[in-house]
Amino acid sequence: MRNSRFQDRLIIVLPVVICAVLYARAAALAQPVPVPDVNLSIGQSDNPAEVVDSVKLLVFLSLLALAPAFIVMMTSFTRIIVVLSFLRSALGTQQAPPNQVLIGLALFLTVFVMAPVYHEINEQAIKPYLDNQITQEQAQELGARPLKSFMLKQTREKDLALFVGLARTEQPQNAEAVSLSVLVPAFIISELKTAFQIGFLLYVPFLIIDMVVASTLMSVGMFMLPPVMISLPFKILLFVMVDGWYLVVKSLVESFHP
Repeated sequence: MRNSRFQDRLIIVLPVVICAVLYARAAALAQPVPVPDVNLSIGQSDNPAEVVDSVKLLVFLSLLALAPAFIVMMTSFTRIIVVLSFLRSALGTQQAPPNQVLIGLALFLTVFVMAPVYHEINEQAIKPYLDNQITQEQAQELGARPLKSFMLKQTREKDLALFVGLARTEQPQNAEAVSLSVLVPAFIISELKTAFQIGFLLYVPFLIIDMVVASTLMSVGMFMLPPVMISLPFKILLFVMVDGWYLVVKSLVESFHP
């Protein structure tokens, strides 16, 4: 009996002792991991080039913090993601494709659509500014021109006139005279209107399928069977047969005025 108790205690204590010994051995052999020393300080400098580099770094970090707002509100991202969300709702597939896939597709389509604008901004504003050929104010003005031109081509005159009137400013004589504070909200509501129009057109064929399936089930007396369960495979089949993703992406990209 005593031997049995001793064996039970030994079985419990022995793993704990082994783990403690291994841990002590690993701690003794462990080498300290070198950690890089990052130091950001503000001080006086006699070299103007160092000051210019610091200002450029500060501008870059500021733009990086505001990048998500720029991508969502001042590019083609808004229209694309809203249309893709309408498409998923029209199909009735709930979380397929998932949000991560839709947002990723919308981001890459945004990069594709905005590539000419980004290239123009890079050539006219960013490169000359990094080469110290123009000042920061000139870089901002030159960089805003291609973006303004793109947004004005997508913005309706009615929406632009609305925010010009709300801002109580004079009627701009040309595109360069339009301020971003007026143009950006006008551009956003124009994009939302266009996205809802495209979403309505996407809903129509799938709505017809839902109505046909619901009418058929009612005519045969199957009231307890949800029509969505029957119509969903037919909607997916229709979308695959017409190559829906090709048509949707093609229509989305071509809907932006170059």
